[in-house]
Order: sequence, then C-alpha cells, then structure tokens
Amino acid sequence: MTRDRGPRTPRSRRRIDQFGRRTLRAVSVAAVALAASGCVVVHGEREVVPATTRAEAAKALKDFTAAYNAADKAYDSSLDADHVTGALAAIDGARLDAGKAANPGGNPDHTPLKLSDAEFTIPKKAGWPRWFLADTRANKGGDSRWLFVFTRDDLDRPWEATYLTLVAPGRVPEFTKDADGWAEPVAPGATDLAVRPEDLSRDYTDYLQDGGDTFAAGPHTSGWRETREKNASRPGLATQYIDEPLTEGDYAPLALRTKDGGAMVFFTTRHFEKQTAATGSSVPEPAEAVLALTKGEIKQSLTMEFVSNEVAVTPKRNASGDQRVTFLGRIQGLTGAQGE
Repeated sequence: MTRDRGPRTPRSRRRIDQFGRRTLRAVSVAAVALAASGCVVVHGEREVVPATTRAEAAKALKDFTAAYNAADKAYDSSLDADHVTGALAAIDGARLDAGKAANPGGNPDHTPLKLSDAEFTIPKKAGWPRWFLADTRANKGGDSRWLFVFTRDDLDRPWEATYLTLVAPGRVPEFTKDADGWAEPVAPGATDLAVRPEDLSRDYTDYLQDGGDTFAAGPHTSGWRETREKNASRPGLATQYIDEPLTEGDYAPLALRTKDGGAMVFFTTRHFEKQTAATGSSVPEPAEAVLALTKGEIKQSLTMEFVSNEVAVTPKRNASGDQRVTFLGRIQGLTGAQGE
C-alpha cells in the first residue's frame, strides 16, 4: 500500500479538510533494513523486510512521548508536529489549540504521559509506508492498553504516531508471526475478510446512518446510534448527524493479520453534529474548548466537526461463527466548529 504525501506543513495546516497528502520522495532509493541477522541494504520498495527494528521502534516511542509532553505542557502543537500525523495529529492538534486559547501561558494541569510495558508488533512488508504497532501501558486512562501506530514514508522522515486508541486489557488479539517474530500486514483490499480494511470507514459511516448487521453491538455501534436517536429531538433543539469516511493519505487504514485468519484494522472517520435552535430558543452554551475552535457567531445553530480513529477486528471471510466486525476501541476529538 502506497500513500502519497506532499511537502510537510505545520500540523494546524494538516487538518482533515486539507487531507495531509504528501509526495513520496524516496520510492526509487535503496532502503536500509535492519533484519534480525544484521544490517543489509535492499531495495525497500521491492523487498519484503521488517518495517524497523525493535530498538528503533522503542526509540520512536520514546521520542514521541518526549515531544508529546512538551507540546502538552506548553499547549503548543508545533513542539510535536514532527512526531504526529493523520488522525492523532488532527485530534490532538485541535485539543492543544483550544487549550492555548484558554491558557496562553501553557497547561496548568499538565501531567507528563509515562508509557511502560511496551510490546512492539512489526510487520514484514515491501514498499512504503513502513509502520508498526506499539502496545503500551500508561499512567493515564486506567487499566486500558494504549495502542499507537507509527508510520514513516521514507528514510528521511521521522517516525510519526498516526493512530492512538485505548483498548481494554486482554482484548488485543494474537497476531500471525513468522519464525523471527515479524508480523503479517493485511492489504487494504484483502478479499479473504468479512469486510475489507479499505471498506471499514465507509461501512461504519453507512452503519451509523442506516444501521445494519455489519458490526457487532457495542458502545461504538448500536450504543452510539441509540444515543443519537435519543438526542436528535429535544424541546427547542434539533440535532442532525452527518458521517463521512476518511481513507486517503495519512488516514488510510492499516491492518495486521490475526492468528485466527482475521485482521485487526485501524481506520478513521469524520463526523458532523449540527444543533439548531427553534425560533425563540437558543443553542445551549458550548464548553470553553468548543468556543475556542468555533468560527462565526452562534445565533441559531452550531455545527461541530469531529475526527474519530477506531480499531476493530474483522473476521476471516466465511469462517465459522460470527461474521460481524467487532470494535475494540475508538477515540474521537473535536477539530472545528461553525456558528450561524
């Protein structure tokens, strides 16, 4: 799978409406791959090699954590712009911008993120992007495991955290690995799955609008639809929901083969929530963070834009048992709002 990316821009300009595409600059150069047996030079666009070494993956996680903490302490998204991209950049960049608006001097409640017990799942693949999964514990979020997906589009780029989801302990599936411990990536268009990874984003947004049986019941599927239905019409206020898939560039899905033949897939979606007040009524006063990201004047309506990154398991096609996709986790963040 190849993702096109253009020249690097600050994260505030790499929001969803720009889609963050970059130009792949090094498709034709030789990639240095550190295999288990040592350092070998191969043509990375053709040879099937591990995406990175475990030592380099650990360093990428350490570098990200340091940059993330600096950005969070200062409420300054420029401080970790080289270490995040995709859904995580959109979600956390907006959070930092809203925090900066309320507290220009920095985050008064900053508590450094500390990650531990890291387990790295590194796929063996040809071509770019290279990517790997870091499964960690954290000093925040209770007992949940913090799953980070790091990506890199060429050797001149730093590793960037693209996805972050929190998953309950024991819910991360076992992955298929070869004799050297390298994992197997799953192509976006893989047809041996109940749902192809490249279809998950669109299938999920279709499900949120129309329902169906593609996804197993849970808080991010049937539960979210029930909450929306309950909130759609209240005295003096109507709420509309629009859902859109995000599948291009840094928002492309990434998947790992599980031992049972299925796949664990990271993917992204975008959601709009429009609140419209009836004549003589007004939209409820938004939270301070929402106001910080709102353009225009809130007169009769407020449209909020969210980005959501998800991780789910899609079973092997025609396998015995349930063929529905099961959600493992989802993180959503406000990325913008418009008052009218």
